[in-house]
Amino acid sequence: MKEFLEVLEEKLPSKRDYDSPPLHLWNPPLSGDIAIRIDANGTWFHENGEIKRDAMVRLFASILRREADGEYYLVTPQEKWRIEVERHPLMMSDIDAGASSKRGMLHVTLNTGKRIEVSETHPLYLDSTSMGVAAIQLPHGLTALCTRPAWYRLVDMAHMEEGQLVLRSGTFVLRLPAT
Repeated sequence: MKEFLEVLEEKLPSKRDYDSPPLHLWNPPLSGDIAIRIDANGTWFHENGEIKRDAMVRLFASILRREADGEYYLVTPQEKWRIEVERHPLMMSDIDAGASSKRGMLHVTLNTGKRIEVSETHPLYLDSTSMGVAAIQLPHGLTALCTRPAWYRLVDMAHMEEGQLVLRSGTFVLRLPAT
């Protein structure tokens, strides 16, 4: 008998846009709760066993959204499953300033491999629930927290302006508190 996760994976259309599926168009009724949990380190679990297949994590992350009720759901055109997220569903594993044709733009790489440009649309902010470490706002109500190495790289990219550490990405500005 097939595992529940394999059955769910098979229900998704074969030609998928893994980078930006139209989650905003999918509004099925709640199918129930599923025993998937994302821990505070961004590790995904199903029935308390770690999901080790990166492709499966990327697939689930592509259909994950946070709704107005503050809950997280895996959504397909026909199903909507509530999952548990301890802190942030995703992690920023890297940040760089050199991979863009636009000068002065910062890019983060998520633990799913997806790259996001830091901007007013996807701003960085200091997460007070994570000791002031930077996080980024993502589509569909999601967020990603900096891993320790990404946080150190981000702080190293900051420069002093009028006595305060500042990060810039295009017109977006983040001011870091004095330590």
